[in-house]
Amino acid sequence: MAGRALVVVEGISDRIALATLARRRGRDLDAEGVSVVPIGGAQAIGRFLERLGPQADVTLAGLCDSGEEPEFRRALERAGLGSNLTLADMERLGFYVCVADLEDELIRSLGADAVEKIVGANGDLRPFRTLQKQAAWRERPKEEQLRRFMGSGGRRKIRYARLLVEALDLERVPRPLDGVLAHVRSAAAGDTPSGQAG
Repeated sequence: MAGRALVVVEGISDRIALATLARRRGRDLDAEGVSVVPIGGAQAIGRFLERLGPQADVTLAGLCDSGEEPEFRRALERAGLGSNLTLADMERLGFYVCVADLEDELIRSLGADAVEKIVGANGDLRPFRTLQKQAAWRERPKEEQLRRFMGSGGRRKIRYARLLVEALDLERVPRPLDGVLAHVRSAAAGDTPSGQAG
């Protein structure tokens, strides 16, 4: 695969979030030789790493939800990138885990009230209010309601990945997003990467 670094993510919304953050940080991932690759869900990580094979010149990094961390960890171990990996070991390899998921990280960084304003500014307040009235969600915290809202309804998750990252205070970026981008910055700069395939 082309590029000096590959960032493996579960879906398109993760790719959009990382690309948007990189742009806000003044980076051009394409120019740096960094490819962000959605693999279509955590269950595909093992096949992806197997297909990639041992390529010492490609730096790997990745982002996953906390529920998918075991799948990613086992795949990294099967690919020969370590054994009995801890979360700290995974981060040294460039693989970061979102608490709950990407949407949860972004909602916590922005605050529920700010996210609700973004929802309103983009014409989605009425469907959000409908979700809030549903019996299953009526008594839940607003953060959980927003997370559910982002994850439902067509391409909503993809659209809000960009909108929420664009609204972030750059001093309050979720740690997993900055961690992944920092890991592949060293590869783009020509430094010796700490996590490689093979």
